[in-house]
Amino acid sequence: MNKAQKIFIMTIILCLVFVTGCGAEEKSEDPGEPLSKDIFAMDTYMTLTAYGEAAEDALNQAEAEIYRIDALLSTGNPESEISKLNKEKHLAVSEETFNLIKRACEMGEDTKGIFDITIYPIMGAWGFTDGNYRVPDEKELKDLLKRVDYSKVVLNEEDLTVTLEDDMEIDLGGIAKGYTSDRIEELMKNCGVEHGLINLGGNVQVIGNKPDGSDWKVAVIDPQDQEYYVGIVAVSDKAVITSGGYQRYFEQDGKTYIHIIDTSDGYPAANGLLSTTVVSDDGTLADALSTSLFVMGPEKAVDYWRANSDKFDMVLVKDDGTLLVTEGLDGRFNTECEYEFVS
Repeated sequence: MNKAQKIFIMTIILCLVFVTGCGAEEKSEDPGEPLSKDIFAMDTYMTLTAYGEAAEDALNQAEAEIYRIDALLSTGNPESEISKLNKEKHLAVSEETFNLIKRACEMGEDTKGIFDITIYPIMGAWGFTDGNYRVPDEKELKDLLKRVDYSKVVLNEEDLTVTLEDDMEIDLGGIAKGYTSDRIEELMKNCGVEHGLINLGGNVQVIGNKPDGSDWKVAVIDPQDQEYYVGIVAVSDKAVITSGGYQRYFEQDGKTYIHIIDTSDGYPAANGLLSTTVVSDDGTLADALSTSLFVMGPEKAVDYWRANSDKFDMVLVKDDGTLLVTEGLDGRFNTECEYEFVS
């Protein structure tokens, strides 16, 4: 069992969700029992769980929607709109893709370039796009950084065209799963599902509360030992999304290189955090921020939260193992770790 599978299984167990084999559905004559579906898409293991008479139809529609979005946005699919845009540099895209690129660029502006979808060439240089891991030299990174600037992505609302500079490429991987969980939540609710859980490889989004009226309990994985967790957050109708260096990395010459890249220098982020968990009504926002806050480091992340505390809360695991927990989670976050509430 690899590390990604362990994390996936631990998250599901701790969320108290019963899952079945890949692609299978768990059926019950009791409409109060959950139905669950496991799938593999977006290069990650996922599980969808729903309660009620509409559960089976909702799960089938949700699975089809995940595959549709993956085919639309994946850089690994040469037929996706993103791959075609990266190749052609000027493309009329669907309204959905256009709006998501626009939202990503707005996040770039809001985070002062920390979240930047044009980071793709640097991710490739490190091997995080294809698994051919290597440590690029400083000159190569400096040259590649000249190609990284979300503000140079030209969006034309009239004809839904997106234009990139000749040496520029984009990747929506930092926002796509959060967007997908938002879409699945909307779809399942439209089908009549009032209680459910969406887990897209650790990106968790819950629908309503549990059928017994209690909150869903979502574990925050311990980044230093993924067999354990640092705390449990109780939520309903929220996304809970975590980013950390333990999720994707490689080792070379005794040193670990994580996949979260600091756009200021092109190197893996090392700003005092081991993981960041964002809790929000907005899964797309939570996905983008979980990475951005990690790059910011504790002090800047806290400053950013204070300026945007109406939009999200967060749990930060610092590199000394202590936690920072924002005050909106008071009474909703349970931990035995040393922590500090941030107000």
